[in-house]
Amino acid sequence: MEAHKEGGGSPSPQNADVTIPPSWSEAAEAISRSAISPPGLVVAICGPKNSGKSTFSRFLLNTLLRRYRRVAYLDTDVGQPEFSPPGCISLHIVDELIEDLGNSSVRAPERSFFFGDISSKRDPEAYLNCVYNLYDYFFAHFRSNETKDNPESVLPLIINTPGWVKGTGYDILVEMLRYVSPTVVVQLRISLHRKNLPTGAFWLDGEKLAGPLELIDLESHQQDLLAPSVLAKKDARCFRGLLISEYFRQCFKSDISLSTNKELAFALASIPPYQVSFSRVKVKHLHHQVPIDEIWHSLNATIVGLAVSSEGPARANSYPWCIGLGIVRGIDVSRGLLYVITPVPVQSLQKVDILLQGLIEIPTSLLQVRGCISPYMCTNVVPTISHKNVEVHQ
Repeated sequence: MEAHKEGGGSPSPQNADVTIPPSWSEAAEAISRSAISPPGLVVAICGPKNSGKSTFSRFLLNTLLRRYRRVAYLDTDVGQPEFSPPGCISLHIVDELIEDLGNSSVRAPERSFFFGDISSKRDPEAYLNCVYNLYDYFFAHFRSNETKDNPESVLPLIINTPGWVKGTGYDILVEMLRYVSPTVVVQLRISLHRKNLPTGAFWLDGEKLAGPLELIDLESHQQDLLAPSVLAKKDARCFRGLLISEYFRQCFKSDISLSTNKELAFALASIPPYQVSFSRVKVKHLHHQVPIDEIWHSLNATIVGLAVSSEGPARANSYPWCIGLGIVRGIDVSRGLLYVITPVPVQSLQKVDILLQGLIEIPTSLLQVRGCISPYMCTNVVPTISHKNVEVHQ
């Protein structure tokens, strides 16, 4: 798609909100000192929801960065990702310490897929295919030129897994671990034992190890493990809303103060959108079907993945690579145009030829804008903004 425009510091291992227990520190240090041998250090972090996987993974990442120049991070938790908006499965190459161990933050990925849902249960096969593609990409591009004489130059890989560890979620985790063959598996265990994973190398089912493996069990340090499920779901929903808001905050320069969701919503309602011709993009609906005559209408006021078909992964029947997300702000069916808000740079948008529509919703906080133009127009209405639109076409 051709686009034309018109018109780290060294944090302490703990902060005010997070205290790392000695057992976690000892485990992270032991992992960082692990002997490097083919295929290199691959750490999978597993455990049930609210067990502290994300916090430990951030702490481990910081610990590894004190030995390695860069660390790879494969985020497979589509519901509560670490560095990407919800619905994404992504690979990140991190080269700076994380200053806030208590919160996730949005970062640009090395490669990403838009899965389009907060759980893998709707399409486990597609979900695993995305994970496998990212793992293969990491080994092809970051492990193919290993330096045997300098182990510290080999990127370690951290894999953060979802907290859905029962039923189908357990089966998905088993398949994932079988494929990635981790050299270290860290299990976070909570006091409610029936929610924990089985001990030991449960994914092998008695099969012989294909390589080195170290198993580490850690007790969770979370304080709200027994919180009511309704409250936990509410917190997760708020978390996803915050990540989406943070992602679209990137539409604006860092020196612009947008301290509240109301200010962000107003700013998004006022920003000039990209103008996209229907004829220049294809639409792929994920996890649901839409009648042909409703395809364009269905995009109105939705979050879409911006994908590139020409640079897709090698694995057959795969989702295309996703370079970012956008909000479809308005549709003009009579003119064959849609209007998209996105922080993705124009240079990258030139490659986009597929819009992926999933089930990721715009946070309510970004929909409630008063005293200004509506941020999400009705069908067949051209945005009436004071600035010139950004036209995007092939």
